[in-house]
Amino acid sequence: MERRLFLKSAMAGSAVATAVGAGLLTPSMVFANTADFKAVSDAAGASSASAGKGSFKFKAPKIAENGAVVPMTVDASKMDGVTNISFYVVNNGTPLAASFNIKGAQGYVSTRIKMGTTSVVEALVTAGGTTTKVAQEVKVTIGGCGG
Repeated sequence: MERRLFLKSAMAGSAVATAVGAGLLTPSMVFANTADFKAVSDAAGASSASAGKGSFKFKAPKIAENGAVVPMTVDASKMDGVTNISFYVVNNGTPLAASFNIKGAQGYVSTRIKMGTTSVVEALVTAGGTTTKVAQEVKVTIGGCGG
């Protein structure tokens, strides 16, 4: 069995080395360090600081039993011209948890995001060139015991 494991590992390693050498795998792609990602993240941070009070519905749990899958819902279907809906988790290492560009669609998004610790979650909606936000604190527990 050890010989098979060695051969599988060697084949996988050579495939990865070939992909890296060919430029198919670059650190900017692997770690989401692209210019587009940084622009969206910076825009979300700037919008978060200067956004007005939102006129949309933001639904998030007050206590999340599992920080790996925290459900979030934004209903901005009554707003006209919604172009972007983003979720910004203040205490995450990468605060921008999700961003949806939705031109010509109804402003409703339901998703699950990952949270490392208890944090304030901000839902940002851009409609008609104006960004509005609604914030809510979500407590992440281990096993839902409140600890």
